[in-house]
Amino acid sequence: MSVFSKIISGDVKCYKIAEDEHHLAFLDINPLKKGHTLVIPKIEVDNIFDLDDSAFAHLHLFAKGVANAMKKAITCKKIGVAIIGLEVPHAHIHLIPIDNVAEINFTQPKLALLAPDMEALASQIREYYTA
Repeated sequence: MSVFSKIISGDVKCYKIAEDEHHLAFLDINPLKKGHTLVIPKIEVDNIFDLDDSAFAHLHLFAKGVANAMKKAITCKKIGVAIIGLEVPHAHIHLIPIDNVAEINFTQPKLALLAPDMEALASQIREYYTA
């Protein structure tokens, strides 16, 4: 069982942004930038391209809604999107507030944010999320 499946089941805490029957979005605990969010399907599948077409499309539509909320809540030029698939064996999309392309470099040091800051950031983004 992946750590993301443990988050879905509630066994591992997360800073939830949005959720529906099939998807979950939460703050990355090792963010590149403040607001870095992960969007996952609730079914555990390792490779995002193994999702059936409908699940793949709906995951991206859910991510779009989350990205729109992030853009309203966080000052940035764009919400960058990355799908890497090596870190956790559970399909996921990275949504990262960016002002330039260098800010989406996964080899750069990650931020260390305190729990109260993470919760405040999640709450700020949730205020703008609409399903």
